[in-house]
Amino acid sequence: MAKFTFNDFRSLEKCPTSPSNMQVCISNLVFSSVNTKAKVEICNPETGEYRIVLQGTLDQDNTNFGGNNGFGYNGNF
Repeated sequence: MAKFTFNDFRSLEKCPTSPSNMQVCISNLVFSSVNTKAKVEICNPETGEYRIVLQGTLDQDNTNFGGNNGFGYNGNF
């Protein structure tokens, strides 16, 4: 399992992506977090459309997070 970093958040919004690529990315995010939760916002059985919101805290030790984290992350996307 690859560790998820702040730079990887950009890859979540790349379209189109295959379900298998999305699964790997989401799995890496979840396993690199110290806590997570999910909320189902929309689930339409007629169209199959759904929206799920994930929320959590990325493991700071796992991502080498600190004053200078080496990823160029400044807190803004």
